[in-house]
Amino acid sequence: MESTKSFGQGSGVLRRKPIDDGADDVVEGSGLTRSLGLWHLTAIGVGAIIGAGVFSLAGAVARDTAGPGVLFSFLIAGIASAAAAFSYAEFAGLIPRAGSAYTYGYIVLGEIVGWFIGWDLLLEYIAIVAVVAIGISGYFNFFLQGIGLTMPAWMMGAPGTEPDGVPEGTYRVNLVAVLLCLFIAFLLTRGVRNAARFETVVVAIKVVIVLVIVMVGVFYIDPANYSPFLPFGVTGTFAGAAVVFFAVFGYDAMSTAAEEATDARRHMPRAIILSLAVSMVLYVLACLVLTGMQKYTDIDPEAGFSAAFASVGLGWLANLIAVGAVISILTVMFTFMLGVTRVWFAMSRDGLLPKWFAKTDPKHNVPVRVTWIAGVLSAVLAGLLPIGEAATLTNIGILSAFVVVCASVIVLRYRRPDLPRSFRCPGMPVVPAIGIVFSLWLISFLDVHTFIRFGGWLLIGLVIYGLYSYRASNLNRPPAGTAVPDGPASG
Repeated sequence: MESTKSFGQGSGVLRRKPIDDGADDVVEGSGLTRSLGLWHLTAIGVGAIIGAGVFSLAGAVARDTAGPGVLFSFLIAGIASAAAAFSYAEFAGLIPRAGSAYTYGYIVLGEIVGWFIGWDLLLEYIAIVAVVAIGISGYFNFFLQGIGLTMPAWMMGAPGTEPDGVPEGTYRVNLVAVLLCLFIAFLLTRGVRNAARFETVVVAIKVVIVLVIVMVGVFYIDPANYSPFLPFGVTGTFAGAAVVFFAVFGYDAMSTAAEEATDARRHMPRAIILSLAVSMVLYVLACLVLTGMQKYTDIDPEAGFSAAFASVGLGWLANLIAVGAVISILTVMFTFMLGVTRVWFAMSRDGLLPKWFAKTDPKHNVPVRVTWIAGVLSAVLAGLLPIGEAATLTNIGILSAFVVVCASVIVLRYRRPDLPRSFRCPGMPVVPAIGIVFSLWLISFLDVHTFIRFGGWLLIGLVIYGLYSYRASNLNRPPAGTAVPDGPASG
């Protein structure tokens, strides 16, 4: 059998990082430690997927885009996500390294593809952390009002989101969202195992809350609220899918922690599939309850479930849901901030960004520098942007990463069928092709401003790659006497 190490080939911007025979040992000397088991990984995945999608996006999309058909929006997004999840699962078992889509694209399609996906994910993940923080602040405001407290208007929202009674142009900052971003950054600097334990406990609380919502809410469903089921037509359902897709792809961020899994080849694929399956069941049940309890036109877009239970006289449960939402949505922030720091770390270790960023703390074995930078950047976005503008920075990049991963798994399966795979994507090449088609289809529903922002960010990335990354890349400095560029064993 040909050594996997020989796979690093290509030249110029298409040079490819090699797959290493010792992939399970790539963490040696990298500063990261393997400490996450299957349930830690699954909790991180569920923690990322279940969060703002239930507590914020479901209500907003139901009211403004899809009506009760938001259920189909989640199912459509889930199908596209599942097709990509199988591709991620194959790669996670084959290439258990930090970086996720960045690393997979770099190894299979070449450096320029890996660079663009990695550069793209840096913005996407930071923006997701900001969006979720803003969503939490909406429930926090609901809870405070429920117990008779009112916070100063200047600290309860972004500029341009002045509520009734507040003069337009008043200086405002979403202070709650800012503090949450900084708290998650602090938590991640304490070590991944300790942080994962916190995540596991909070995810368990989150799942219990969603189950309570479903089991109690089912008794308050009015079938009349389901009519019309598709008030915005089929187009609205697909437009809704393009928005809620943001809520069904957390496993990709979880896969960035592959180098910190105790048995990545076995556990990463299982955790990816298990986390998506659990999350989709909970999403479907929650959507049925929310749109059944209230007419879609009456749903509160910021605190949908709390408002729905308050409307049927269950104020105590509404407040409990608000508290649970604030606590549980923290897990989404945790996973995506973990994701951006590991992608950033991997890109820096490969030389595409300054290696200063790849420095890990000797006590906690985590990249503290990039963690604090990501925390501050997400805090700035969360404090100053309305949730709608922040959300537009997210979906197109993740969908693009899905296209790259699905295409890469097809290419690698046919280019190197001999590689040992602990999980094999079923239905090759149909299933990953479905992931590609669905992702491109959902991209087509995004507005022109999203494409402009995305194009601008990629243009900045192209300039940085041309001026710095191409020359600084580890693959641009092959060891003496070798004909084929060879990346660092640490991946």
